[in-house]
Amino acid sequence: MGLFTPVAIKLGSQPWMPKLLPQITWTDTHLQQVTRGRVSILDVAGLPNLMLTVVGRKSGVPRSTPLLCVPWQGGWLIAGSHFGGPKAPVWTHNLRAAETAEVRYRGRAHTCAWRELTGAEKERAWAHMVTVWPNYDKYVEWTDRVIPVFLLTPQ
Repeated sequence: MGLFTPVAIKLGSQPWMPKLLPQITWTDTHLQQVTRGRVSILDVAGLPNLMLTVVGRKSGVPRSTPLLCVPWQGGWLIAGSHFGGPKAPVWTHNLRAAETAEVRYRGRAHTCAWRELTGAEKERAWAHMVTVWPNYDKYVEWTDRVIPVFLLTPQ
C-alpha cells in the first residue's frame, strides 16, 4: 500500500469511473511505453499491476492492457470488472480465446497459462482480491453481469 492508495480507492469507487476507463488505459499504456514498463499509474497509486498481452481473437494482433492484479498462489488474479461497467472488457474475450498470455510484472516478462475461476475457488480468490481493491464489491453491485476472475500462472 502506498501513500496514494487511499486516494486511488476513493476515485475507483466513483460511479462515473467506467466512462473514463478508455482514457485511463490509454494514458497508462503510453506511460509504460515511455518508461519502458518501469512506471504505471497503478504504481503511483501503490497498487500491484501487470501488463497483459493477448492476441486479439478477431484481428490476430497482440493487444496489451494494463490491469490491477493481486498476487495469488505463485501467479496473479485479475478481474474483468471494467469498473462495474455494463460490458465485459474486450481483453476477457481475447484471453478466453487464447491458449496462453504474456504478462509483464515488475519489469519481467512471463508466458502464463490461465484459467477462469468458479465456485468456491472464485469466492476464496475474491475475498482476497477485495483486501487489495475493496471496490470490486462495489462493481458487483453496479453491474448485472458476472465479473470473471482469472488466475494467470507463469509457465
